[in-house]
Amino acid sequence: MSRRGWALFLAMSLIWGVPYLLIKVAVEDLSPVVVVFGRCLLGAALLLPWTVARGQLRPALRHWRPLLAFTVLEMTGPWLLLAYAEQTLSSSLTGLLVAGVPFVAALAGRLSGDGERLGPVRLLGMGLGVAGIAVLLGLDVEAIAPLPLLAVGLVVVGYATAPLIVSRSLPEVPGVAASAVALTVTAVFYAPFAVPRMDEAARAPGDALLAVLVLGVVCTALALALFFALIREVGPQRALVITFLNPAVAVLLGVLLLDEPFTLGLAVGLPVVVLGCVLATRRSPVRRRRAELGDVDAAVP
Repeated sequence: MSRRGWALFLAMSLIWGVPYLLIKVAVEDLSPVVVVFGRCLLGAALLLPWTVARGQLRPALRHWRPLLAFTVLEMTGPWLLLAYAEQTLSSSLTGLLVAGVPFVAALAGRLSGDGERLGPVRLLGMGLGVAGIAVLLGLDVEAIAPLPLLAVGLVVVGYATAPLIVSRSLPEVPGVAASAVALTVTAVFYAPFAVPRMDEAARAPGDALLAVLVLGVVCTALALALFFALIREVGPQRALVITFLNPAVAVLLGVLLLDEPFTLGLAVGLPVVVLGCVLATRRSPVRRRRAELGDVDAAVP
């Protein structure tokens, strides 16, 4: 990857390692639909004015069909399902399950004809990533329940296929504009269900409200703008390798901010995850030579 690609990759690995913890904190006192509505409302409030001011709203709406599909697969469905699942599952187990996204993305890409061939090195990297996360987090067997597991499985499918829509059908739509429209649509969709429950926010403690605030501003508005840039810089399948580092970041935050113990699993698993990410994001030698000529993985302005 280029330096810009690595910078975006590392930023997204950090930013999207946080939501699992924030969602877990928020759903202790707020219903899932209120969490999703608040997150989307805050994100839309930040990105929509920027989109309108730059004259990008109308051009984005011309692509409303693929944009609607992206919205449902990336936000409207997955975010509610994640919040529902984390009422039962631990944040660590949820993150471990979501680490399966790159595999589903690779399969979806191959089936749709958009997939890059996965060589043995990249397959080894993905395998190391999953193995490292399993060591890092362990299996939270006490939290396993059929419906929450099914919910996370649907999240994995949505997260894996949504970036393919971006690369195939939305290459000319600016990332901020697409994100603004998607967040607005999701907020409007959930408003009739969330508004009658807003008394929950009045009773919720400060940490739950702060969790929703950070989810909306940092993990949604900022993160989505960066994610679109990452997809266009390195491609949808390689961009999704961030899901290997996200759970590791969540555990590290627990150690640094919550005084959780630095376990043997963390000491052994984290380096394996990092190595897996490096291998899984490598280009083949042929694609690397073509990239040097400027015709592969070019960034979209």
